[in-house]
Amino acid sequence: MDFEFKSRYDISDLLKIMKILRSENGCPWDKVQTHESIRTDLIEEAYEVCEGIDANSPEMLREELGDLLMQVVFHSEIETEAGNFDFNDVCNDICQKLVYRHPHVFGEVAVKDADEVLKNWDALKKAGKHQDTFSDTLESVPKTFPALLRGEKVCKRAARAGISENDAKTVAESIIEDIRSLCCEDFSGDVEQNQQNMGKILLKFCNLNRILKVDSEKALTYSTNRFIMNFRAVENEIIASGKSLEDISEEELRLALEKVLNGV
Repeated sequence: MDFEFKSRYDISDLLKIMKILRSENGCPWDKVQTHESIRTDLIEEAYEVCEGIDANSPEMLREELGDLLMQVVFHSEIETEAGNFDFNDVCNDICQKLVYRHPHVFGEVAVKDADEVLKNWDALKKAGKHQDTFSDTLESVPKTFPALLRGEKVCKRAARAGISENDAKTVAESIIEDIRSLCCEDFSGDVEQNQQNMGKILLKFCNLNRILKVDSEKALTYSTNRFIMNFRAVENEIIASGKSLEDISEEELRLALEKVLNGV
């Protein structure tokens, strides 16, 4: 095998390692993978990068960025074998895009602030992707995004077109009214109707988060983490009393739920 062991490797080594793994005498698992078979791996690695960021751990972030980069190299190698493009084409394309979308850095365009940068970026993106209407920009938000993230991005793009409520109080009152309607109906709708109603409310929450400059995914992630911490604290308290969750009364369960939801 034509491979040099080193104390420190670089991107050229990573590309070579991937070629070896995919070669006839390489790894039995790696060489049979396809875009479809490792699609979920790519998503998982991206989420693990986010976990490293949330944990404020440079060590974890460094490792997870490497795993994510490996996925980019993996997919690029599959396309190299198919004769469509290689990793250098991927690098070229992103460099071309960055230069094109930063005329205020690489050209003569003047901007006042970051907001104007984003406005110009959107205009250049719309032109480069041949998005002729604002509807095209909404459609271009990937359907594979997590639902909250997709909803927030669609709301942002609708707002740029001027078709979105921009007053936080108005949106909040609309959400309250929708929830009141559910209460008045005694939550008696069928599953499909309830799904539609809840979907409408969740999308309004996405728009409210946009107005308040809150990251929907991050907000829900942190709240879910807090819920788990509170749940464990309450359960530990119950176990310390010599009981389990299965043993306590309905009133004790109600109080436990209240503690979990509101914090211990």
